Amino acid sequence: MIQHLPGERMPRAVCTRHSHHEEDSMPTTPPAPCRTTRRSRTTLRTSVAAAAATLVLGTAVALPAHAATTIKEAADAAGKDIGFALDPNRLSESAYKSIADTEFNLVVAENAMKWDATEPSQNSFSFGSGDQVASYAAATGKELYGHTLVWHSQLPDWAKNLNGSALESAMVNHVTKVADHFEGKVASWDVVNEAFADGGGRRQDSPFQQKLGNGYIETAFRAARAADPTAKLCINDYNVEGVNAKSNSLYDLVKDFKARGVPIDCVGFQSHLIVGQVPGDFRQNLQRFADLGVDVRITELDIRMRTPADSSKLATQAADYKKVVQACLQVTRCQGVTIWGITDRYSWVPDVFPGEGAALVWDDGYAKKPAYAAVLEAFGATPTPTPTTPTPTPTTPTPSPTTPTPTPTTTPTTPVGACRVVYGVNQWNTGFTANVTITNTSSSALDGWALTFAFPSGQTITQAWSSVSSQSGSQVTLRNAAWNGSLAPGGSTQIGFNGAHNGTNTAPGAFALNGTPCSVA
Repeated sequence: MIQHLPGERMPRAVCTRHSHHEEDSMPTTPPAPCRTTRRSRTTLRTSVAAAAATLVLGTAVALPAHAATTIKEAADAAGKDIGFALDPNRLSESAYKSIADTEFNLVVAENAMKWDATEPSQNSFSFGSGDQVASYAAATGKELYGHTLVWHSQLPDWAKNLNGSALESAMVNHVTKVADHFEGKVASWDVVNEAFADGGGRRQDSPFQQKLGNGYIETAFRAARAADPTAKLCINDYNVEGVNAKSNSLYDLVKDFKARGVPIDCVGFQSHLIVGQVPGDFRQNLQRFADLGVDVRITELDIRMRTPADSSKLATQAADYKKVVQACLQVTRCQGVTIWGITDRYSWVPDVFPGEGAALVWDDGYAKKPAYAAVLEAFGATPTPTPTTPTPTPTTPTPSPTTPTPTPTTTPTTPVGACRVVYGVNQWNTGFTANVTITNTSSSALDGWALTFAFPSGQTITQAWSSVSSQSGSQVTLRNAAWNGSLAPGGSTQIGFNGAHNGTNTAPGAFALNGTPCSVA
């Protein structure tokens, strides 16, 4: 992320809970280990999968919606994590702490375990805030996820200014000391965060990449394994949720590590998304990574919108949250979903994307948004009771009029709606990145497609992914790649491109798919 920056599992244990009032401080050391009293979520996951397989084979077995009243209960029943990013300084707010305590089974430190927090000066370590998060996780029986050991952002100046072997030694020392300090407390680590550039290839603005080259990632993973042999080791990144050039680069690295025996256990998909732009191939992308023999997880989910929010945007956001959770549930090796915060009040989004926000599941006043019920429903819970007594059907039907209503005469228009396009853009100075979601809203499958539009402000495409681009003046054509040409009715695909502009970057106002005008969301 830009700013926050954002096998067998540890079984949940039932412990004697400490009673913390909102004014209480967290203990500096976690309580003694608890006695495990129930199956791990991995075991439960296997049971759920077996039941689902039995259903597919035709036995009359059902997985009914259950009576969970929190997303934690629903996730536990599904055998998945539901996590949140914790700022321990907010635990003094009763509403924040109440939600944190009851709605999640996993916690990750939003900032307290990053390099600038844990080693602000060379070889001088500070674990106060990180220990608060670890103590909170232990006291509330939550799994602890470590974020993050190596990242180009929130890196102290002293580390940025090191060169060559000095930086490598400092990196190995940092990974070793931090992982060793939290050994036995952290179940999984984001070892390296955001190593790849949008459009594919390594991130060239990283001091580690600039000074150490491609090998620094392997060095960091080997150091983490040596420091904590039991923690799961993950690589984490954003804009890799769909199949695109960036996720392909990440995939190639994981495949190479697995082939050579470099320790890597999991891949994190941050999922800082925009309303209406959940990649249509999210599940397939998760599955292809899982097929390499690693776990996958959604690590930093939020779904932002242009503010102010309204009922339509919130409904779309709820549907998007549901899609993300369902994508995870459909992949056996997906460990769960972590939401990057609790309340919109403290979200990182408005500070980084002016005019955007409302990205989380609780609003500024800690009220549940429609996304909350959508997450519950996705996990298989029933958000609201279903009436047990049906509404009576009238015994006397309403009479049909004897004179038919005349059909108005209309002027034929070109049909709009056989396709829908969502166009989102992030821009800077004279450049921009566009993410485009194409949905086939017709009743017929497409076997090959071409999206056409015109740039209104003289923009030019410099690089495209998940499509083949051509441009003549302002007119642009994006044709399907070899692997995403088939679009079933209701199916979507996400494509993207980088471009240049001269200071004005007006979005295209109209799109056509195979010559048919599309609606624009």
